[in-house]
Amino acid sequence: MIIDTHIHEKKYSSDSFIDLKEAVDNAKLIGLDGICITNHDNNSLKNELGNYTKINGILVIVGAEVLTHQGDILVFGLADIPKEKISAMELLNLVKKHKGVAIAAHPFRNNNRGLENHLHDVATILDGVESFNGSTYSYHNLYAYATATELGLPSLGASDAHVMDKIGKYATRFYDTIRDDKDFIEAIKSKNFHPVMRKDGQFTNFDYTYKELIPTEKISDVKHKQNTTL
Repeated sequence: MIIDTHIHEKKYSSDSFIDLKEAVDNAKLIGLDGICITNHDNNSLKNELGNYTKINGILVIVGAEVLTHQGDILVFGLADIPKEKISAMELLNLVKKHKGVAIAAHPFRNNNRGLENHLHDVATILDGVESFNGSTYSYHNLYAYATATELGLPSLGASDAHVMDKIGKYATRFYDTIRDDKDFIEAIKSKNFHPVMRKDGQFTNFDYTYKELIPTEKISDVKHKQNTTL
């Protein structure tokens, strides 16, 4: 199954222009099996739809993107979103208590909303890293993938779409059968997945080469950043 694990819809994410029904129709058109709606800091859509639903044959799983003091984290299985901003570790412990899963969203995006090097502090309790985010510069994604690999954390792909044409830019291929939110949470815990990219109308695996992921002129910048932080 191929699922875009990070999408915002406009009813409960004020920075999104995506209508949920249109998102589902577009997901079906491009070959996705499911989408995750992860609106900012609220469970309002979950209160309407429940933890998951199926619309037009597409599995819709509802989570949230929560901003902590250290950066954004995608959470699934959390019944109540904290009303005040808390630390990443506090949020992760809360998710674990509720038997949910948590994924670091766009950890190295240049807007001060990623966990960045705090990934090292929470690696033992984090369930995955959104290494390939469709709304983040490719060379920042590559750095996220390298860090996740170093920490032994599995990588996911997602669009982080706020506009329709971004849906499915990156996604995650799962090898387990996912029928509902519980299956999804167990699939994340099993680590039986990997990120994919949509290219020439199809979802394909990454080959993880510099030339595939980033423009040539950025390669030296990434190598320099890696060398100076090791």
